[in-house]
Amino acid sequence: MYLKRTNPTLYYLQRLGFYLLVVVIALYLLVPFLWAVLTSFRRAGDLFLQPLQFMAAPSTWGNYADVFANPNFRLGLLYSLITAVGAVFIALLFGSFAAYALGRFKFKFKSAVLYIVLAVSVFPQIAVLGGLYTLINTLQLYNNPAGLILSYLIFTIPFTVWVLTSFVRDIPGELEEAALVDGASPLQTLFRVLFPVMMPALVTTGLLAFINAWNEYLFALTFTSTKRTVPVVIANYSGATQFDQPWGQIMAASIVVTVPLIILVLVFQRNIVSGLTAGAVKG
Repeated sequence: MYLKRTNPTLYYLQRLGFYLLVVVIALYLLVPFLWAVLTSFRRAGDLFLQPLQFMAAPSTWGNYADVFANPNFRLGLLYSLITAVGAVFIALLFGSFAAYALGRFKFKFKSAVLYIVLAVSVFPQIAVLGGLYTLINTLQLYNNPAGLILSYLIFTIPFTVWVLTSFVRDIPGELEEAALVDGASPLQTLFRVLFPVMMPALVTTGLLAFINAWNEYLFALTFTSTKRTVPVVIANYSGATQFDQPWGQIMAASIVVTVPLIILVLVFQRNIVSGLTAGAVKG
């Protein structure tokens, strides 16, 4: 406001520059997605038109009909849902207990454990691929959704533990003390008192872990041969010949896979914001 009073020209130029920057960033982020949506409604022959002609070409739902008529895509959706939900459920269950212990109790090497958890969460997947492949084969879980769930826990559990620990650490201890005075056991305190308070953080970590598991490609490609998830199915889309690439169907399948994630983010956006900002300010 001071700049607006002293130098209104500079103030409005800064505002204009800010909004121009926002527009440029929005276009940079949204145009590829909008172009993918547009491509999903075009016939194969329209892909070779000039951009303006391509945008003006008539729309068709044929690509979406072909995608849902593909049994591999339908099974891929099912396997993706099973593996993502299973991995997130197990990660939240074990991650909550670990975060409660790390955030509430004092014990030796607690900081070392937290740093190990952080290191595991940023470890590249390709580095553990060989050992994990041997483990899954030994457990006879190859080409099994359970094997994918086991492999996804490598990155979902450390992420869940790290995020929830910082949240649990900032929960007032008076809540537990009041529950213990009322005769609640530690497990009752955790499930009936702390879990409701942790709900924003649980929703945030669960949704982010679900997105990572839903979009995961490397493990799904390596540990399955027929029971494959959606990312692998889309990557293996092929046309009538080896030289034909059905971009319209690929874009339609990608939109179908992306829309549920967008809906989840929009539905839980308040929980996500409160979960991400929880513990940011001490008071």
